[in-house]
Amino acid sequence: MSALDALSGGAQRRLGVHVTSAALARIRRGNPWVFADSIRRVTGGGGGDGGDGGDGTPGVAGDLAVVFDGRRRFAAIGLWDPTSPIRIRVLHRGDPVTIDETWWRTSIDAALDRRHDLLDDRSTTACRLIHGENDGLGGLVIDRYGSVAVVKVYSEAWFAHLPTVVPAVIDALADRAVQIDTVVLRHARRVSLPEVLRAHTVAGHNDAVLLVGRAPDGPVTYRERGLVLLADVVAGNKTGAFLDQRDNRALVRSMAEGARVLDVFANTGGFSVSAAVGGAVSVHLVDQSAPALDTARSNLALNRVTTQIRTTVGDAFEVLGELAAEGARHELVIIDPPAFARSAAQRPGAERAYRRLVRAGLDVLERGGVLVQASCSNRIGAVDFGDLVMDTARRHVATRRLGEVIEIRRTGHPVDHPIGFDGGEYLKAVFVQLR
Repeated sequence: MSALDALSGGAQRRLGVHVTSAALARIRRGNPWVFADSIRRVTGGGGGDGGDGGDGTPGVAGDLAVVFDGRRRFAAIGLWDPTSPIRIRVLHRGDPVTIDETWWRTSIDAALDRRHDLLDDRSTTACRLIHGENDGLGGLVIDRYGSVAVVKVYSEAWFAHLPTVVPAVIDALADRAVQIDTVVLRHARRVSLPEVLRAHTVAGHNDAVLLVGRAPDGPVTYRERGLVLLADVVAGNKTGAFLDQRDNRALVRSMAEGARVLDVFANTGGFSVSAAVGGAVSVHLVDQSAPALDTARSNLALNRVTTQIRTTVGDAFEVLGELAAEGARHELVIIDPPAFARSAAQRPGAERAYRRLVRAGLDVLERGGVLVQASCSNRIGAVDFGDLVMDTARRHVATRRLGEVIEIRRTGHPVDHPIGFDGGEYLKAVFVQLR
């Protein structure tokens, strides 16, 4: 029995949900989440109020929750998750619909249509196919790496629907001449894997499940605008690689001719490979993860670069300080840290960290060079982040008498990471030149 077969057979029930007026207003404005404390009453799910979720909570993960307004009219429908603070992930709002195989296929086709240029581009064989809430499928991410797809779920509600969704994605891609032979399932830490899937985990990796095909025996290769890269789809970060920086990597490639490049928070070396192929004379990769830098070296080798390569395992702030003290200077400095602010309370600390990085990056930047400062903290908006970078840079160069800085450009989300609702934006980068 396959993993998808093991998940099949449980018919999803429909719950009737009544929410606060404030929650109803948010739904109508396009917010994709209904939180537990916004729910006033739930009916259905196996016998009136209370249901049979097993712990006193109505319904079970994957049930379809129909939200009604104060006049008992249909307002929205979504996936019910009784174990999550996000109790409902909205799939549709407005007029009533039936969530069936046709609805799933229509939604998947709409998401793939947004990415048609990438799917038609034979020089790029990796992209995000489903971007969660931003594609109307909250809590579900699907990435493609060549003939391998990685499904990542952020809610237990999705397990019940994967037997329908996964084949629909494979078929929709086949209609676009994209073949998928292997599908791996991964899940967020807070999501518990159903017992029926534990027999299908990839050997040595209890958090990855083989849904379709044969398990990869190592990292899989994919192409990004002609570059050859590796993704560990079983145990790597996210789904195996950071696909959202594709456009910024292409910009770095176009700027790298003859440059000494410093790649901070280099991870598996996407920016470094782009810079090296773009003609950089040297690339210095800094990351606190030795295994990530091992993969980066493999990525560089796959692309047969002749650039001088140096790697340093260490804390980014400390290494930047040491390089500045040594008098090291670079024509291109890329700083792409992990998210510093995952909650509103973390924002002040994140802003301080970004300011430190901007100052440290400028201290190792050659006159005429470019600093690329990125952020994936969705708690800091693009405008605020860009202004923070430029304000910090201007103040720092004035204090240190380094020259002046000009803003070259600000960038945001690529086409396969659309922004579908207020709060769906997270990625931004600012390109700053020191003169």
